Amino acid sequence: MRAAPETILILGGTREAAEIAARLAESRKARIVTSLAGRTREPKPVAGETRIGGFGGADGLAAYLQDNAVDLVIDATHPFAGTISANARRAADLRAIPLISLARPAWDAVDGDRWQRVATIADAVAAIPEGATVLLALGRQHIAPFADRADVTFVIRMVDKPEADLPFARFVLVLGKPDLDVAAEEAMLVAHGIALIVCRNSGGRGAYAKIEAARRLGLPVIMIDRPEQPVGLHTYASVEALLGAGLLRGLADPS
Repeated sequence: MRAAPETILILGGTREAAEIAARLAESRKARIVTSLAGRTREPKPVAGETRIGGFGGADGLAAYLQDNAVDLVIDATHPFAGTISANARRAADLRAIPLISLARPAWDAVDGDRWQRVATIADAVAAIPEGATVLLALGRQHIAPFADRADVTFVIRMVDKPEADLPFARFVLVLGKPDLDVAAEEAMLVAHGIALIVCRNSGGRGAYAKIEAARRLGLPVIMIDRPEQPVGLHTYASVEALLGAGLLRGLADPS
C-alpha cells in the first residue's frame, strides 16, 4: 500500500483545479503545486505553489516529476486539453507514480436547445450561415480558422487583449471571462445582435450561462463535440469524488 503523497502536482487552468488546490492546501498535509499553461496574463491566485508554462512534452514533464519528488499527479485540465493529458499519462508511467484525472461530464441538450453538433473546428467553420453575427466562444488559440469566413461578423470574447491584430475582416472584441449570470449573458447576446453561438462542449458550470441564455433567446448553437479520450480506472466526474478517492482520502480535511 502506497504512503500518502507528500508532493502533489495539479495540472490546472480550470475552476475545478483551483478548488482541488484550495481543499488540499488547506489541510497542510502535502505540498501542492498547480501548473498553469500561461495563456492568461494575470491568472487568479491559486492556493499552494504555482508554476506557469509548458514542460516540454512527456519527457520534460517526467523530468519535472523526478526533480521535484512528485508523488501524485492530478490532471484537472480542460476537457479539450488532450495533449497535456496524454503527456501526463506518459510521464506518470515513465516515473511509475499514480495519476488521477477529473473528467467533468459533457453538457446534454435539453428541451429548447437548438444545437448543431459537429466533430471539429473545421466543421464548425463550414456550418456557419452566410452573413451571420456569431459569438465565437472559444479560446484564442482556436479562432484562427474562422478568419477565412470574411462574410461573417464575429464577436470574440477573450480574457486578455491580444498582442497582435486579429486576422478577421469583421469582428468585435469583448474582453472578460464568461459571466456566471444567465441574465448578463443574455443581455450581452442581445446587445451585440448575436444570431448564433459557436462553442465547445466543455461541460461544467463556468461557461454554461451562455447556453442557458441562448435557450431563452431561441438562438442556435454550433456545439463542437469533445475528442475521444481514454478513461482510466482513476478518472472521476466531480471534485468531491476525486478528493474522496484512494490516496487523497483524508488529505482534503483540514488538520
